[in-house]
Amino acid sequence: MTHDPSNHTDLDPGTARHLHHLLATEQRRGRLPSVAAGIVRGGALVWSDAIGTVDGRAEGVASDTDTQYRMGSITKTFVAVAVLRLRDAGRLDLADRFEDHVPGSRIGGATIAQLLSHGGGVQAETNGPWWERTPGGDWDALAFSPVAQRFRAGRRFHYTNVGFAALGELVARAHGADWFDVVRRDLLAPLGMTRTTTRPDGRAAPGLAVHPFADVLLPEPEHDAGAMAPAGQLWTTVEDLARWAGFAGGDTGDVLSRDTLAEMYEPHTLADDPGQPWTAAHGLGWQVWNVDGTRYAGHGGSMPGFLAGLRVDVESGDGAVVLTNTTTGMAPVTTAARLLTDFAEREPLTPEPWHASGDPSVLDLVGTWHWGPSVSTARVVGEHLVLGDPGTARGSRFAPVGADEWVGLDGYYTGEPLRVLRSADGIPTHLDLASFRFTRTPYDPTADVPGGVHDGGWR
Repeated sequence: MTHDPSNHTDLDPGTARHLHHLLATEQRRGRLPSVAAGIVRGGALVWSDAIGTVDGRAEGVASDTDTQYRMGSITKTFVAVAVLRLRDAGRLDLADRFEDHVPGSRIGGATIAQLLSHGGGVQAETNGPWWERTPGGDWDALAFSPVAQRFRAGRRFHYTNVGFAALGELVARAHGADWFDVVRRDLLAPLGMTRTTTRPDGRAAPGLAVHPFADVLLPEPEHDAGAMAPAGQLWTTVEDLARWAGFAGGDTGDVLSRDTLAEMYEPHTLADDPGQPWTAAHGLGWQVWNVDGTRYAGHGGSMPGFLAGLRVDVESGDGAVVLTNTTTGMAPVTTAARLLTDFAEREPLTPEPWHASGDPSVLDLVGTWHWGPSVSTARVVGEHLVLGDPGTARGSRFAPVGADEWVGLDGYYTGEPLRVLRSADGIPTHLDLASFRFTRTPYDPTADVPGGVHDGGWR
């Protein structure tokens, strides 16, 4: 059974047919009992589809975009946002040791930032039986099992489910409430995500394993993971997860500042496999990718019986989500990436019209400046002063922070101060950028160049 892909307004029918074909091909190739997916643009679900039946049988009930699936490790992104909200409220610092907030465990020396980015060296899984298939205990049972560090904190990337169980405990202790009660109150409710729960609720797909050598199915167990729940417990629908993709694309509402979201996307630890070129990293709770210069963020999810993927283009805000009820058989983040790429190619964003919006009061800063004999051009784009070409050499944008004071936004000069120095009659004479002196002519002797300018001048 299939969902009709033609009922999407404002979407070219050819695009809908192509995406439907892509999803149907993936369902057949991967032998997926069911798969549901969606595309988000401008914070809204603009395309969705579902293929297959929830129990994998021809006569079964068809999946749809309101069918719950387990999202697995995408759960970690919700925990991470809850942690960053605590930071933004002044309740903690990312450089704090975990021990400062949850004392007594053997992983207490790792910082909160290291746990968020899988850089704390914490062991990947629990010491007990396969936690994804067995009911979980409380935090004390987990923390004193004993949990250990496999690597020196800060040394390298080492994915850890236990680390996010720890962060869930931190959130719970900071609020004096269960971690999911905090997520539901502070994240899900404001975003209208009413179908995201810790256990299946209402219409839900069962977790299934497909035999590798025969077309037969095996139900997977479902349970409460206890203290490990923050690592992968949540269930959701395409419609709800699409709202989270809209959030990830920048439609954060009052839940989180866009500056904090951008901070979460900054790479902290590289997913570095020996012999392979790296294109993926982990930020603060989010996976991030750099594909041919385009930045993406999101996360994958895997639990027995379920796979999930979420991926957004950081610049455009477009996103894709994929949910399926099988233990193996597809790479959901890769499928989300393919849907997103094909959608963008067939439905390109129309550029916003240009309008004059510049500030004439900063016109005296534009034009040619010199760093020693090196030539740079300054221009004003919107509210930013742009020196050189951002992304090339030391080119950077600068945001105003005061009268004749700016701060760098890109590359080498990110966070560095730029001051405009003026003559008595108010004409800019030079720029002081992180102690470097930019002058209107190469090594202008009247501009107080550090180290002085040779008395003989140019020769």
